[in-house]
Amino acid sequence: MMVRSLVLSVVLLLVLSAACCTPTTKTTSTNTSTPGPAATPDAFAASRATFMKNCKECHGGKGEGGPVKLEDGTRLKVPSLREGHALHHPDSDFLKQITKGGDGMPAFKDKLKPEEIDDLVRFIRHEFQADMNPPAESAKPPKGTK
Repeated sequence: MMVRSLVLSVVLLLVLSAACCTPTTKTTSTNTSTPGPAATPDAFAASRATFMKNCKECHGGKGEGGPVKLEDGTRLKVPSLREGHALHHPDSDFLKQITKGGDGMPAFKDKLKPEEIDDLVRFIRHEFQADMNPPAESAKPPKGTK
């Protein structure tokens, strides 16, 4: 009888050990959806919105420029932000042009904050000139973003 108890104890111990070591496939979570990759923030989202609201009408959504007819009937040849002289202008020239206007372009000093204008120049460099070797100071994300 003692041998029988000993054998039964050993068998029970082996069964419990096997049960504890066996990996389970059952999940405890009730969420059955597969999580997607983490969204990466768009460092230029606000600047892109500023461009689309204030610049797209004349410079085009892709910075291509071209002929534009203003509300008063004036026709302008708006320069491309992707090629030509725009690639060689330092950021300070862009800042001045956006702030003070000139050559048919309206001034934005009363419409945009200085930080928005700075960020807009960074956006233009990144979005339209990144492959064109713009000046070294450009294409940095707007301040306060990673």
